Amino acid sequence: MRLNVGRIGRAHGILGEATIEVRTDLAEERFAIGAKLETDSHGDLTVKSGRVHNGILLLGFEGIDDRNSVEKLRDVLLFSQVDIDEPGFEEDDYHVLQLVGCQAYLVDGDLFGEVTDVLNLPGQDVLSIKTESGKVLIPFVHQI
Repeated sequence: MRLNVGRIGRAHGILGEATIEVRTDLAEERFAIGAKLETDSHGDLTVKSGRVHNGILLLGFEGIDDRNSVEKLRDVLLFSQVDIDEPGFEEDDYHVLQLVGCQAYLVDGDLFGEVTDVLNLPGQDVLSIKTESGKVLIPFVHQI
């Protein structure tokens, strides 16, 4: 499945590095040197260098060698092919898209509703559940 894994930000320095807004949990894998990233407007980009500077991911791409070339890529979304059914590292790992469409049940076994979205908020993920009485947001934490 093609998923958005990042967005190109502003240029950094004069040698063609770009700041990257990371939108994946597996940045080391998705942005590894040699990784091919898809875009909607500039074809595929191949990562030629990567480093973290002051907590910000900086990437260099093959064929992009100066600041002006990077500025033309500003705000371009980066996509990667991801197998959402691939097993996670931990037993309770999940991919957000695996939860959408699942049925949510109450502790007593009664159907509560259907998961329509998973909101990634700063504190924790929140399930958006469509019920008979409307949309309900529930924190996705072990206690609940």
